[in-house]
Amino acid sequence: MAEPVVVRVDFGQTNGLIRPLHGINKGPLGAGGLVDLTEQHKSLRVPVARLHDCHWPNPDVVDIHAVFPRSDADPEQPGSYDFRLTDEYIEAIVKSGAKTVYRLGESIEHTTQKRFVHPPKSAEQWAKICAGVIRHYNEGWAKGFRHGIEYWEIWNEPENRPAMWTGSDEEFLRLYEVAATRIKREFPGLKVGGPGFGHLGEFKDGQLKPSGFVRKFLDLCRRERTPLDFFSWHCYAAQSAELTSRARAVRRMLDGYGLPRTESHLNEWNYLPGNSWSGLSRKSSPEERQKFYDDMAGPRGAVFVTAALMQLQDAPVDMCNLFHGELGGFGLFNENGVPHKTFYALAAFARMMDTPARVRADAPAGVIAIAGTSAGTVAQVLLSIPENGAAQIRLTVASLPWSASSTYQMYVVDPRHSLELTQDGRLGPENAIEFAVAQPSVILIRLVKS
Repeated sequence: MAEPVVVRVDFGQTNGLIRPLHGINKGPLGAGGLVDLTEQHKSLRVPVARLHDCHWPNPDVVDIHAVFPRSDADPEQPGSYDFRLTDEYIEAIVKSGAKTVYRLGESIEHTTQKRFVHPPKSAEQWAKICAGVIRHYNEGWAKGFRHGIEYWEIWNEPENRPAMWTGSDEEFLRLYEVAATRIKREFPGLKVGGPGFGHLGEFKDGQLKPSGFVRKFLDLCRRERTPLDFFSWHCYAAQSAELTSRARAVRRMLDGYGLPRTESHLNEWNYLPGNSWSGLSRKSSPEERQKFYDDMAGPRGAVFVTAALMQLQDAPVDMCNLFHGELGGFGLFNENGVPHKTFYALAAFARMMDTPARVRADAPAGVIAIAGTSAGTVAQVLLSIPENGAAQIRLTVASLPWSASSTYQMYVVDPRHSLELTQDGRLGPENAIEFAVAQPSVILIRLVKS
């Protein structure tokens, strides 16, 4: 038998706080109202939900066309809007305990005929519509609410053409400038930003060479002082470490443009099997498509999700939103609301919020680890172990925040378990726990004084 891989945790060496970076995209309501995932989202303690592609592929909420059906109507009149379904959608998010990032724009259209991802006929009219949406959800206008939604994102992936934008760079830059300026003037306390870039440019060896469009966008914000409280971007990858490398590159880019106060939001991310989108192409077979989604939502995806959330703790990123928390492909649940392995991985990370005081955790290559404690009564360790990462683990702990003896419980997400208790006992005099690993695995160990 191979020697065990040793993971060492020292609860006497503090390391800041564990950041709740496990935001998601979309809200709890799905399947035309048949499936309500509010309690499941509540159990995840989702910090923030970004509203994009909600109810896709037939979006009837959030999008500008859904809340403002007639583009030539008067934005100053409450009767021009239809907020009913979006009111319910956001109310469920509020009930789950999450905050909201409202994406102003449209959902992706993969169909040959595009209906809503065109440049608006009037950027000024579109900006007035956005202001009406904000007044409804934050100021009670048009029989609305006072939800206090702070972040308002303008569009999504305008470089993704024609699926997300059929216009030119210049048409989008004008739309952003007009809308961001209008929103910031009328609602100075809110944060406006965007535009959810999916393609930032050439990324190699940790260095980012921004695309021409990204440079134009940042030049506009710098030159005209166009509001950019947060810069949003996306990353799908096969290796979780790529997210942190890109986050550092984005921060350097923003700082280099004289935007050190602009927040960096990684507001779409997930595991990309094989680091390729080929499994979802129009030429893919049903079996290839199913395998892609099974890999993304299964044990490999679960390991990726937890590893990324742990590694991003030390990255210069201000908000992260996994894509996504609704039903179907990329989601945490299947079409009927049954949780995937990735749901349980996110649940394991969420439990780390019980012990937010981060402490030192040292793990060799092949294992990602984070540990924390709370009020000197509970301590936890979270491990993410990919395939071929380790077959046997020996966890040693030092300086527990109590002098009494300790007991532990181990919860596992792997091909056979869904955050189930698989091992428990009393911590021995060597303060060590040894266990075999069914790779790939996510392992949460909870220590309490006995």
